Order: sequence, then C-alpha cells, then structure tokens
Amino acid sequence: MGILDGIVEWIAEQVMHGLDLINTSVLGALGCDMAVFLRYFPAAETMYQVFVALAIGLILLIWVWNLFKNFGLGIGTEAEDPVKLSIRCVLFLVLAWYADDIVNMALDIGGTPYDWILTNTLPSLNFADFSSVLLTIIGVCANGAVALIVLILVLIMAWNYIKLLFEAAERYVLLGVLVFTAPVAFAMGASQATSNIFKSWCRMFAGQIFLLLMNAWCLRLFTSMVGTFLANPLSL
Repeated sequence: MGILDGIVEWIAEQVMHGLDLINTSVLGALGCDMAVFLRYFPAAETMYQVFVALAIGLILLIWVWNLFKNFGLGIGTEAEDPVKLSIRCVLFLVLAWYADDIVNMALDIGGTPYDWILTNTLPSLNFADFSSVLLTIIGVCANGAVALIVLILVLIMAWNYIKLLFEAAERYVLLGVLVFTAPVAFAMGASQATSNIFKSWCRMFAGQIFLLLMNAWCLRLFTSMVGTFLANPLSL
C-alpha cells in the first residue's frame, strides 16, 4: 500500500496546486471593472461605437415609423401620441449616446461593495496545504489507504470550488457583454412597443451585478473557512 499511498498523495498535491493556480488567476479577473474584460476582448471597445451608431439608427427608425403610423389611425392602426413619442425618442437618444457614462456609474456603485467583500482582510490561501492537513486528520481517525480517502475528498472539494469560480467568471463575461451592448438596449426604450426589452435589460444588468457580489461573498466565506481550518485543523 506504500506505493499506492505515495501515488495517490502525489495526485492530491497536484490537484491542489492546480486549484491554487486557478484560484489566483480567476479571482484576479473578477469584479465590476471592465479593464480585465477589455484586456482579453479588446475588440469590444472598438465595436462599441458600432452599437452606438446602431442604437441611434434604431431610435430614428422607431421615431419615423411610429410617426408614419399616425397616418393610418383611420384604418385601425394603433400609434403612440406623437408628442410623447418625440420626447421619449429624444430622451433615449441622449441616453444611448451617453450609455458608457451611465453604465460606468452603475458599475462604480456595484463595484464598491464588491471590493469590500473581496479585499477586506482576505486571508492568503494555499490550497496545497489542504491535502496535508486532511492526511493528518484522517490519519488520526483511520488506518489503511488514508491517502485514497484524502484524494476523494480533495477532488470533491476542488470540483465544487472550480464550478463556483467559473460561475463567477461567467457572470463577469456576461456583465461585460451587457455593458458593451448597452446602447442598443437603451434604444429599445424609445417606444412603448419595445420598452419591455429595455426593462428586461435593466433587470438583467442589475441581476448580474448582484449575482457577482453573491459569488464574491461565497468565495470570501469559503476562503476564510479554509484558512481558519488550515490554521487549526484539529479544533473540530
């Protein structure tokens, strides 16, 4: 069993070292700041101007189309009040033009509690120590293939933690997509017929920021728990 224990222990250590690497790289990319998103997706900033032009074109098209529908009121065609329509179109034309500033303001608001959660006395965490601690604890409580039991526990913990990390990374990427397509979403608010699309985008944008905060909170709880456990593993 000595050779098997050695192989299994080596595998467990490599898994934990890999988890250390993923933890460092993914946590460094999370947050409400789009600087990391632009570093990995530099074309998003260039194509943002395309979405601004598209949004302005959509608003003007909605404006002209709804004004044109006023001529068909006598044949049963429904149309918005031209005065209210014009006010909405001008308002959302301005919002689409300044969508970048509006979205960045929302990101600053959401990023403040995120920074509090992620950086407030966050312990330095070395996952590679976790397998050795488990070996010590299980070695006290069990005999035989202790390293095999440790490997199973390490794999379970690593798999669930990696899923949580990549879920947070997925939230960040989706938030970046919502940020750089914001002008088109603002354009949908220019008409009552398409205003539900704009409202859905607002709910999705706020929801992604909130879920990103919750992911950071869960990661913060997990790392603090593991840090405390590694500091005093036999206190249980």
